[in-house]
Amino acid sequence: MSSLSLYEDRLSRALDGEEFAIAVVTATKPDFYKQAPLVTAAEERGLPCFVLHTGQHYDDVLGHGLAEYDLESSIGVDMQIRGGLSEKTADLMTRTKAVADYLDAEYPDTTVLPIVHGDTHAAGVFPQAWAFATNQFVAHNEAGLRGMMPAFENADDPETFVADQFEGEWTLNRAEPFPEQYDTFVGSAAAIYHFAPVELNRQHLRNEGYPAESNGTERVPVVGNSIVDAIEAKRNADLDESIFDIYPVLEERDDWVRVDVHRRANLLPERFSAIVEGVIGLVEDGYNVNFVELNATREALENYGYRDTLLELDEERENFLFTGLWKKHAHVYEFLTSGQCFAEFTDSGSMQEELNVIEEALCLTARFNTDRPETVMDAESNLLVPPISGDHVREMIEYVYETDAVRDRLGNNENLYGEDVGRQIVAFLDERRDDPVFEWAHERAGFDGDDRAFDYL
Repeated sequence: MSSLSLYEDRLSRALDGEEFAIAVVTATKPDFYKQAPLVTAAEERGLPCFVLHTGQHYDDVLGHGLAEYDLESSIGVDMQIRGGLSEKTADLMTRTKAVADYLDAEYPDTTVLPIVHGDTHAAGVFPQAWAFATNQFVAHNEAGLRGMMPAFENADDPETFVADQFEGEWTLNRAEPFPEQYDTFVGSAAAIYHFAPVELNRQHLRNEGYPAESNGTERVPVVGNSIVDAIEAKRNADLDESIFDIYPVLEERDDWVRVDVHRRANLLPERFSAIVEGVIGLVEDGYNVNFVELNATREALENYGYRDTLLELDEERENFLFTGLWKKHAHVYEFLTSGQCFAEFTDSGSMQEELNVIEEALCLTARFNTDRPETVMDAESNLLVPPISGDHVREMIEYVYETDAVRDRLGNNENLYGEDVGRQIVAFLDERRDDPVFEWAHERAGFDGDDRAFDYL
């Protein structure tokens, strides 16, 4: 059984003699590139900072982002969390307590404010674990993600179905993705600052009762999404090897549909069959398809008897490429910005954001709802293609490909997520070094309180 690792030299370098520091929490692959801009910005500004890594993504492929985004030397704590959701939850609770106790003993005069990200399981569990261990709250980067969905009254007619998404009414539907929607929702409850990517996220949080400000301090600032900083850092990366060297067919043929599905709900038998049968139909109709196999995807392919079929398709058809997860994030950006990719067919939340910023490829989302509805409703850079059936998936993607008006509408989009987001977040926190990281009701109401209250509990 693994146990947490404390890198005392790195913690000392960040915390020794400091009154305030931030702990940038990372857990999974998206955290590495969305949280890295905060670490860079903190170093630039001189705000004491270290990385607290839960260790959930740690292998050579999923964990490569720690090296790719230069985070390894900043890791002060590696909690080495492993296992299923229950095991991860239990270990996060106990190991967070151990970390909090160590920091309190070694750096009793330093207030450490952790900042979690998005909708990972760590974003749901770590804030409450920290609050229970320290009686202090955290900050939440990419807060307020709430699932919404359009009406599906005209799913059989692609033209009307597309129009309903762009122009129709959307309603809250937080059923999926699971557990991500649960995690981001409960994570908010133990956060004192909520950094909202767009105004819609801020409004969700306000509707749930989180104050826009308290005692003159803003609590839910709209800052954009730090994905823009990651893209800026890697868009023109100096790569030792191009993705087109690794997979030459991606350059030999164009207008690829890159398929990336892994969400738990999409691994249900009916949905997964719809996605795979739709992909097979696209290949048989002559479209170029790259199917990216993640760990969860491989298990589903094997369980439902599709993996051998895709391997045979990869051998027999020049217009089908079956690959594992691409190790370098910069390779994904290289391909998406190359002009060789028509669209990404994905159930990733981050990819919906990335393709709002990257205009060269379209985003088609394999979900019935989305927690980035602004990419459809406002920017029109994304379109839901729910896995209703294999025919529906194939027909919708072919309709978008063949319909210039839809392609143009998806391609001419507004950038929703700003710029220099990491610097904005760090500047916000730096200016509030002396502010409390927990608040009682009487303090929120403007009455003075005794900040030693917990000493007596």
